[in-house]
Amino acid sequence: MKKQALIIAFLCVGISAFAQVRVDKLVLKPGELFELDHQSDILVTDTLIMMDSSMIILNELKRENFIRTKVAIIGNDCKIIGVGIHGQPGRSGRPGVTSVGPCRDGTEGTIGATGLTGGPGSNLIFYVSELKINGRLIIDLSGGNGGDGGAGGKGGDGSPGTVHCTGGDGANGGDGGRGGDGGNAGNLIISSVNADVIRNWVGTKIIFKNYSGRAGQGGRGGYAGSAGLGPSRKNGKDGLPGSYGVNGTRGKDGTLTFEINQ
Repeated sequence: MKKQALIIAFLCVGISAFAQVRVDKLVLKPGELFELDHQSDILVTDTLIMMDSSMIILNELKRENFIRTKVAIIGNDCKIIGVGIHGQPGRSGRPGVTSVGPCRDGTEGTIGATGLTGGPGSNLIFYVSELKINGRLIIDLSGGNGGDGGAGGKGGDGSPGTVHCTGGDGANGGDGGRGGDGGNAGNLIISSVNADVIRNWVGTKIIFKNYSGRAGQGGRGGYAGSAGLGPSRKNGKDGLPGSYGVNGTRGKDGTLTFEINQ
């Protein structure tokens, strides 16, 4: 609690030191979107009015975001969004080579690349003296999903045999890549003189989504290379398929904290 109180005090006293958006009154019309640009992580306004289905997008490049207002009037299905970006899937492994000449083994496929880690949700400190919600406010600080691992490359086929040699062996497929880890959800702090009242609105007037990012799935193993065929049963051997990659790790859920600001 002391640490959180220091954060709020620091915001109130030293807010000019940060890149911020400062307006006396911010009115978002129905369905309108307001986005903090990549240079701003603080929104300061005396009055914030969000009409039905309007939305505030937090700065995803900043781990901490702040909204400070004296009076906030919220319509129905309004949203404050600070969701982490989803990790990109890993690239597939390169397939093995099937030689042109007779009686040659294929080369192995390579391993798939690891999926990228999902981005973390934004942390939000929402400082409000008077909050009126006429419908529902949705605050989503969920973490991004991890990217799936890339598939392993297919093993190269063995080339055909001749009367003098057996067909080449098929090569093994590459293993699938590891799934990326899910991103951690952001934490929400609501600081208000009416924090004890606002706390009772969670689940009805305030919907807080603090889900951790889903773990990326391990990539599929590469297919096995086929044996080269030769005369008189002088066939090569089939390769082995690659193994599935390991799944990533799910992120951590976010927390919701209320502070009574005297």
